[in-house]
Amino acid sequence: MNRDFDPQTTPVLIVPYVWIGDFVRCHSVVKVLHAQSPDLAVDILSSTLCAPLADYMPGVRKAVVFDLPRRSLPLSRYFQLSDVLRNEHYAQALIMLRTWKSALAPWLAGIPLRTGFVGEVRYGLINDLRRGERGLPRMIDRMGALALLPGDTLPAEWPLPELRVPEPEIETWRTKNGLQSDGRPVVAFCPGAVGKGKAWPPGHYAALARDLAKDGVSGWVLGGPSETALAAEIASAGGERIRDLTGHDLRNAIIALAAADAAVTNDSGLMHVAAAIGTPTIAIFGPTSPWHWKPLNPVDAILEPPTDPATLERLRTQGNDAVAHRRTADVPVAQVAEAVRAALAKKL
Repeated sequence: MNRDFDPQTTPVLIVPYVWIGDFVRCHSVVKVLHAQSPDLAVDILSSTLCAPLADYMPGVRKAVVFDLPRRSLPLSRYFQLSDVLRNEHYAQALIMLRTWKSALAPWLAGIPLRTGFVGEVRYGLINDLRRGERGLPRMIDRMGALALLPGDTLPAEWPLPELRVPEPEIETWRTKNGLQSDGRPVVAFCPGAVGKGKAWPPGHYAALARDLAKDGVSGWVLGGPSETALAAEIASAGGERIRDLTGHDLRNAIIALAAADAAVTNDSGLMHVAAAIGTPTIAIFGPTSPWHWKPLNPVDAILEPPTDPATLERLRTQGNDAVAHRRTADVPVAQVAEAVRAALAKKL
């Protein structure tokens, strides 16, 4: 089914996964849509958590913020969301998730063109059905494919996500938080991760903070409320140069990453945020496949535990299963510190 609507008068809605990293990847989809129709208005359905990201994505008109539970189906909430969507007069919804309930509100809202993979036998709810999802091993390939017209082939390279934080906003944030630049480099530590075994141990982050503090490096620990205890451990090890900036508002972490000179992250949402901003990023991987899950944007280093060549050959076909046995703890602190110092030397 082709788009037969006027892109200058009818907007398109992206219904993404609401994990932070996948939400960042959606900006590549926005760019694909604008390459086809430069004047197209593109909105993104968002959770409250992810909504600040949309403010820094060029080409996104707005985030439609509406929180829905992950593991239940409160029909009244879906009817409320459909009313919101109906009032926006969307011509198309690109539904990235393959679940039945993710297509429900766009269908109830009467959005004429509803594009998605077959998923949970969503005939009717999805009227622009795409197939071949399982032949696309990377999330970005699955998401981007839905933005292409039927019959189009996947590009060799997807456009890179971007998050642009205005410099005046960074300066205002620094002043508000008492973090005015003193000429010393700042490294952001992002110790959180969703998924078993993906987090580099907090003791390793603490040792890294202590090591870098000897060089006069300042550190900011970023993350949500669940990382506050980790931040306390890291700050205690690093001393007065380390600040705990964890909290509920993702915007705080976005601006902090834009202000920092480098970032050390796990395979996590903040890894994608840092890379899309363009902050030199040192990403630590363990039981997940970098080929499948690393940012599209360049990063300064991807550090992995020692891995035998046979396992590396299986990565593209087996994904995380090939490296599920690896431990992030086996990435040495000294190796990460060396990568941070190299990144700072290039930038400073």
